[in-house]
Amino acid sequence: MIEERFRKLWESLQGKKAHMPQFLTEVSVQGLRGMGLRIRFDYPVSVIAGGNTSGKTTVLFAAACAYKAVGGNGRPFTPSALFPDYRPQHGRHRDEKGKVTIDFDYATPEGQRAMRWRRSKSWSRSFFGRRGATQPERQVYLRTLSNLRSPSEVRGVLSLSRLDAAPREQPLSAQQIHFAQQLLPFTYSEVVDLSSGRRNLLFASQEGGAAYSELHMAAGERAILRLSQEIAQLKGALILIDEVEAGLHPWVQQLLMLHLQQLALLNDLQVIVTTHSPVVLDSVPTYGRIFLDRRDSGRVEVLPSYRDFVQNALYGRSNDALNLLCEDAMAEAVLRGVLDVLLPGERMNWEAVRIGRDTGADEFPAHATAFRKFGQTDNVVFVLDGDMRGSGIDRRIRSNAAADVPVFFLPGQDPPEVWTWRTLEADPTEASRELRIDADELRERMGKLDAVYDSASDTPAAIAKAKLRSLAEPHGHDAETISRVVAQIETTRGRADTVPLAENLRNVLTQWRFGKPLRAVPETSSDTRTTTAG
Repeated sequence: MIEERFRKLWESLQGKKAHMPQFLTEVSVQGLRGMGLRIRFDYPVSVIAGGNTSGKTTVLFAAACAYKAVGGNGRPFTPSALFPDYRPQHGRHRDEKGKVTIDFDYATPEGQRAMRWRRSKSWSRSFFGRRGATQPERQVYLRTLSNLRSPSEVRGVLSLSRLDAAPREQPLSAQQIHFAQQLLPFTYSEVVDLSSGRRNLLFASQEGGAAYSELHMAAGERAILRLSQEIAQLKGALILIDEVEAGLHPWVQQLLMLHLQQLALLNDLQVIVTTHSPVVLDSVPTYGRIFLDRRDSGRVEVLPSYRDFVQNALYGRSNDALNLLCEDAMAEAVLRGVLDVLLPGERMNWEAVRIGRDTGADEFPAHATAFRKFGQTDNVVFVLDGDMRGSGIDRRIRSNAAADVPVFFLPGQDPPEVWTWRTLEADPTEASRELRIDADELRERMGKLDAVYDSASDTPAAIAKAKLRSLAEPHGHDAETISRVVAQIETTRGRADTVPLAENLRNVLTQWRFGKPLRAVPETSSDTRTTTAG
């Protein structure tokens, strides 16, 4: 039920993005804490994940500097305030100032805007030559939930009990308490903010239960009440929360992300959080997830084409399935066709296999580096398109991951679309039966499509995919279905170009089933060519 609520929210929020009056679309950080990266925000609720020292908090604080806003402490969020330097008058230890730029792109009621913070000797703003430009204004909320009260803060709060007059009482509104009670397992009769100057303390009373200050609250309860107090009534604001899962049970993490997205939809909020929690990552769609990684060189990068497969591996959740990483939907279709034949023979079902895709071959070596860093190379198989033979990418993958990590190739020497078309063209009889298309009609339509696309200037892969779509759609199929059927047939027949992939996959299936690390001898050297079907 909650998954269905998430799906509906994702659709509604993505549709609303274009109509939000304010939206921070991009942040670029250069030279700050060793970072040089550009991050796009494609969904109203974004989750930034990554290992320690990957720069999550730095990006979050940089985002806080995008708008002319006032924080809860009465001071604006500026780079000089959020990224201070230690430069004492005496002593040899000090922060060295380097050149830093932080660029922002926004959608505003006046249209697209851009701004830059630059530091040389001191911080300054520029608007890329726009005369009379000013920094966009917006409410900005920045909070780190993991920062519980330090001893000095506790002493300051305790001084409230020694005041000559009673502290000011401000009850939380019904909307604020309602937000908290959706996440916490009990009902409050009252929650009051006691304050004097800048010191404040929450005091809660449960219905028919205890009454206590936040000094006696669990970390999760305190975090939720503080968050409820501070954001439940904001409209059109930018909400920035560091380590949003801090002190919260995984079920409450999921509920919090659900209600944050409901609040974003209701109140035109843009929310950006950082996390180490896979539960929080799963709570937003893939286009709302941003994964940062600090490479061995020390440079921070945004992992390209981030997908669930990479997330599962880097968060240690890939051991429950055999993981295959391929390039795109057509490559996945061929893989599924081969596995349709292999899995029953190995007495395994599809739950044993997880296929990741939508990642170009050039990105495989970077993924291999990340998998090695997080100790996840023992159950990952890289599957390259057939035209990648001789490219050297297989060697780069093994160099970045492990010398014996499985790297396989799809059948033939061409992209999977081209291999499918040529194989089907050579002998369409059996495929026509599986697709329920008359064999003669299939041959005739393929001949006509060859003639139509004969002078097309696109790549062979794009042309082949267009022809497969044109062939499939009148019969209620798609190009991927045809590729899967052709791969099934060729694997069953034991055709020469499918044998290496089938045998290698059978080998790793057996290794995985018996709990062994996945290891494979390369099918051939990366320069070897195999025979194309037909």
